[in-house]
Amino acid sequence: MELYAVRIFVRSWPEACAFYGETLGLEARFRNDEIGWAEYSVGAPCLGIERVEPGDAEGEALVGRLVGISLQVMDIEATYRDLSAKGVAFEAPPEEQPWGGKLAHFKDPDGNVLTLLG
Repeated sequence: MELYAVRIFVRSWPEACAFYGETLGLEARFRNDEIGWAEYSVGAPCLGIERVEPGDAEGEALVGRLVGISLQVMDIEATYRDLSAKGVAFEAPPEEQPWGGKLAHFKDPDGNVLTLLG
């Protein structure tokens, strides 16, 4: 077995696709607006962006939370500056961690929290 995708649930479909594709600069390897599913390359597995339909109470509970995804970048300070300039909402600048790395948490248009790892 191998990991295929990590799913992120969104309400704002066009905004989410623009955020992951244009703002973060991830390559779209699949997108179907009719079914509300898109895949963005992040190495071997992908980030799967899944639209939650209006009135889907179970799906609504999955939007706007810490998704537990860490996206590793070569230069976290430069990536932080670049994404901040594009309007990405960070909780705080990159912070040194006790184990030696740096982390910075940011939100997508629906409030899902992802982590930059450097």
